[in-house]
Amino acid sequence: MSTGSRRRWPLLPVIGALALAAACATTTQPVAAPPPTTRSTTTQTTPAVAAAALPASKPVRLDVPAINVHIGPISELGLDAQGALEVPKDAKTTGWYTGSPTPGETGPAVLAAHVDYNHVPGTFNRLKDLRPGDKATVQRADGSLVEFTVYAVDRYPKAAFPTDKVYGDTAGPELRLITCGGDFDSSTRNYEDNIVAYARYGGS
Repeated sequence: MSTGSRRRWPLLPVIGALALAAACATTTQPVAAPPPTTRSTTTQTTPAVAAAALPASKPVRLDVPAINVHIGPISELGLDAQGALEVPKDAKTTGWYTGSPTPGETGPAVLAAHVDYNHVPGTFNRLKDLRPGDKATVQRADGSLVEFTVYAVDRYPKAAFPTDKVYGDTAGPELRLITCGGDFDSSTRNYEDNIVAYARYGGS
């Protein structure tokens, strides 16, 4: 966020940003680990021209064909009593963080889902497989469709989650898809990392 700019929505506290990773692992089956270093598939080297923002309208459906995600309706996620991000109730539910913009508004709209839950593959089980150029389309309550283009997929240790990068101001409408990933700690039944896909409205 540039100096002197003013955030247009509440920034999720670090504890909230990490809560999904802590809570989404409820299987005792470990998953294959990605490379040990943070993986970025960013190909955007210059800022894209921001697409014109849309008025607010809640998301109702998400389609990401590259990873076979076709899900709706979309639930709403707030913060719990500890200030942590609520998590989807089951493997197939995708939630929109209501403290973030709606998809198509200026700023990063945040959608979260499980990688797996009670031995069932989650909606974002293949999120780490997204590549720059893949499309994510959100249908909104007003009937409009907003298409985003993925420009990066990163993996972060939970202790080093870049809260401002994920939830901070952006020049135009963007989308964040978040789940957990990396190594699975069977003693705590948690994954060690977060996977975050970054997408831009009208980007390429």
